[in-house]
Amino acid sequence: MELRRALLLFAIVLGLAAVVSSVANPPVRKGDRAADEPAPTAPRSSPSRPTARARPAAGRITDIRFVVGKRRSTETVQAGTANTVTVSVEEAGQVSIDGLGLIAQADPLVPARFDVLSTTPGRYPVRFRAVPDTESRLLGVLQIVPAPPP
Repeated sequence: MELRRALLLFAIVLGLAAVVSSVANPPVRKGDRAADEPAPTAPRSSPSRPTARARPAAGRITDIRFVVGKRRSTETVQAGTANTVTVSVEEAGQVSIDGLGLIAQADPLVPARFDVLSTTPGRYPVRFRAVPDTESRLLGVLQIVPAPPP
């Protein structure tokens, strides 16, 4: 009798797992395009005159990196743009972006990552505090400037 109950329970769990896996989205394999990724477009023809390096447009994600031990830097972005701030560290600790209320843990193998979309211009210090230490070190400043008028 106990064997029948165990087999019935096993069959129910296996059946539920099959239903859940068939309802869930299939995993994206290497080389496949994600459904939400826009299709590539053909490059537009541009005039032959050289152009200055353009700033990222609103809605485009830029990657900003701070590294513990490197020279302090100020990274400037426009308000309303999506940015990913990555902080690489040499020892485990806590990374914060003061003024934005963002805090993340980091270690040498896993950098701290922040998705920042701020509309408030200002200067926001990026700090690192090692686990045993109580004092934080300034790594740099994330400066958000007002977006140009349309």
